Amino acid sequence: MEDDKITIKQLKEIVKKYCEERDWDQYHNPKELAIGVITEAAELLEPFRFKNEKEMAKILKNPEKRAKISEEMADVLYFVLRFAQMYNIDISDAFVKKMEENKKKYPIEKAKGSNKKYNEL
Repeated sequence: MEDDKITIKQLKEIVKKYCEERDWDQYHNPKELAIGVITEAAELLEPFRFKNEKEMAKILKNPEKRAKISEEMADVLYFVLRFAQMYNIDISDAFVKKMEENKKKYPIEKAKGSNKKYNEL
């Protein structure tokens, strides 16, 4: 399935069905789901730890390593989707609102080409 062929709602339904079939609702409280996000995010970071730009580019060109990175990204997304699905959070709406806030914190004229935090611009 490609990104332009599925909606977030459909992804949330896939996650819901998967978890309900396994009777996992009982284990998916906010704390456990947040732990899942951070645990999987740490696994996503692991291949890049202590690597320079050239080494990271090489990792991403390696099909096996790229596949593993994709799996870790999917694991992070799973926990985000599951949290949103379990607790009725409209993640699309939250994302769009957050991007609007970010536009105010990081106006183009101040932030373009800079990696400074908004309070340092």
